[in-house]
Amino acid sequence: MDTLTGMETFIAVAKQKSFTGGAKMLGISTKLASKYVAQLESKLGAQLLNRTTRSVTVTELGRVYFDRCVAILDQYNELEGVIQSKQQELAGPIRIAAPTSFGSNELVKALDLFKKNHPRVSIDLQLSDKRVSLVEDGFDLAIRFGELEDSTLVARKLLNMSVVVISSPEYLSRMGVPKHPDALSTHDCLIFSSSVDPMHWKFKQGRTIFAVPITGSFRSNSPEAIVNMVLSGVGIGRVPSYLVKDYIERGDVNILFEDLQTDDFALNAIYPPNRHLTSRIRSIIDHLVDYFKD
Repeated sequence: MDTLTGMETFIAVAKQKSFTGGAKMLGISTKLASKYVAQLESKLGAQLLNRTTRSVTVTELGRVYFDRCVAILDQYNELEGVIQSKQQELAGPIRIAAPTSFGSNELVKALDLFKKNHPRVSIDLQLSDKRVSLVEDGFDLAIRFGELEDSTLVARKLLNMSVVVISSPEYLSRMGVPKHPDALSTHDCLIFSSSVDPMHWKFKQGRTIFAVPITGSFRSNSPEAIVNMVLSGVGIGRVPSYLVKDYIERGDVNILFEDLQTDDFALNAIYPPNRHLTSRIRSIIDHLVDYFKD
């Protein structure tokens, strides 16, 4: 084990507060992660982690060493990136977090093209509709919908994703067609719980933006689940347009309030501001910007 490997392993275990979690993050076995950290502690002559049967915590000395390790590894990665940029060939891992439906449908198309152009880059794409902590969970960047809430992160906009309000013909024939968003108060609205303000839907009339309070009997953090419930005739949903384009063309769902365009979801690439971006990270962000611009 070299010192850099030990430092990387220690950081991963400390972030995950678990040897199993840290090992999974690095793609190695738990036994090997434990071995690397023990060797590092032996080399330093200091205990970095407190181990119990239930948890792993960082010692006071380990916290000081952790902060220095992060800075050193960032500098190392930056230096590695400089060399790669001179060689014109990118290599190394990129760990990305993204929403489940968008990540598995649209994002993978962009990543596939990037991989073909840079075969020595390895991508670890983790899909979840829950917001992850980039630093603590060890991600290089995240793809997120909506405005940036955490001011400690940097956002680079990829695109504005149009949003539509939809319902099935069966539901509308049973419950009636709302003529204006204000009428949504009398309808069963399907709630996307991961949005910034899930209990209000925004609409735009000219330059005026107004919000309508909604209620409903179903909520989910997955927009695909909302779409499926709309198709089943449960209620009215508000989802990114890319998810329902085919259903709209086939007549399986109807768009409501087309003359009152709803606000768009901004799609951003998010990364920590204090991290020196390697050439491969900068390149993949630039690639995503260009890809979604087209």
